[in-house]
Amino acid sequence: MNNYKAVFEAMKTVTPTLTKLAQALLLSLALNSAGQSEILIDTIAAVVEDSVITENELIQRMGVIRAQAGNKAQLPDDDIFTEQVLNRMISERLQMTWGERRGIEIDELSLDQAMQGLAERNRMSLEEFRQTLLKQRIDYIAFREQVRTEMLIGQVRRRAVDSKVQVSEQEVDALLEQQKNNTSANLEYRIAHILMQLSLNPTPEQLQKAQNEIKYVEQLAQKGSSFTELAIRYSQAQDALEGGDLGWRNRDQLPAIFAEQLDDMAAGDISKIVRSPNGLHLFKVIDTRGSETVLIEQMRSRHILLRTNAVRGDDEALRDLNSLRDRIINGADFSELARANSDDPGTAVNGGVLDWVAPDALAPAFRDTAARLAIGQVSEPFKSRFGWHILEVLERRQHDNSEDAQRDAARGTIRQRKVEEETDLWIRQLIDESYVDNRLLTKASTETP
Repeated sequence: MNNYKAVFEAMKTVTPTLTKLAQALLLSLALNSAGQSEILIDTIAAVVEDSVITENELIQRMGVIRAQAGNKAQLPDDDIFTEQVLNRMISERLQMTWGERRGIEIDELSLDQAMQGLAERNRMSLEEFRQTLLKQRIDYIAFREQVRTEMLIGQVRRRAVDSKVQVSEQEVDALLEQQKNNTSANLEYRIAHILMQLSLNPTPEQLQKAQNEIKYVEQLAQKGSSFTELAIRYSQAQDALEGGDLGWRNRDQLPAIFAEQLDDMAAGDISKIVRSPNGLHLFKVIDTRGSETVLIEQMRSRHILLRTNAVRGDDEALRDLNSLRDRIINGADFSELARANSDDPGTAVNGGVLDWVAPDALAPAFRDTAARLAIGQVSEPFKSRFGWHILEVLERRQHDNSEDAQRDAARGTIRQRKVEEETDLWIRQLIDESYVDNRLLTKASTETP
């Protein structure tokens, strides 16, 4: 499987939240090419709205997940594993159907650009990329269509959820104020969770069943069973087969019902059972770490700008700036010459001074020239889209941008949390409101004595 790692990494840049789909195709085709899959008489595993998921598709996906898991974790028994994989495929199919019914599609140009990007990230031309896949017996057309699927589901989620999530300035202010009073605001947590799903309006019997199941899992976890293996075996979340791992997040990026318990928890602790609109949850703090200070490079500079016009062309501007530069080098005051000559009204009154700014925020010609200058050195004349300049860098510093970044980070944190919560609810609602006939589940229930 090592031959496919580079392509896996490249796939992450197409739609990072759904790379498992592309990996699934790649691995399944790899398994087929190695002669590790069987050709079966196809039967229907599930009917999803007006489409079907076949048992061959299900078996292929199960083989893919087993190959991905390797020896890292113990997968659940076949019946539970089959149910979890099929539920994931049903969720994916419903999202695609939702998008198709609303006219969401990936045009050929966008798909071509995505494929070209994949090839470039693997340091190949598109034809070399195609030939590489073919040499590994990977169907290029099928791979291309799987990329289309990923892009489509990404657009579906943006249309259904992301575009409707709003973050107010009041919410940002409230979070920043909360962080000031929170001694653990600079901590990040790595958390794994287990979910027992509930419908939007569960019956008392359904609620009791879910409570019994998660209490049983809690007992196993408290007795020392691997939380990762418990999540793989029992969780009904979309990330169950990845061990329920949410990755590194600060507390504000976590669901509020998780964050509320963190003050009394340390690495290795297991939470109390909590309920959300999506179901019953249990989580474990795998590890904690301090968050990093945000440092950015900034510079303070001053310049003289001469714009070209009908009277002053490029040659005249260049000549005049060279004259001004010579005078500065010979002792004339840069500030006075800027006030008298610069065509930049925003800085001329201040002697041409530009306040502290990150170089990347400047026009490319300005940024590149500044990068070559020592402190106090006056540049040769150069041209930007604004006109002709001479430039002097006054100071450079590594600036702790934490305060400036905090507001943007807070806004992103709130948005991410809202998007995740709303996505879970939307998918749950989509399943509840759609026609799904799980033939395997029906078959299992009828065979139970």
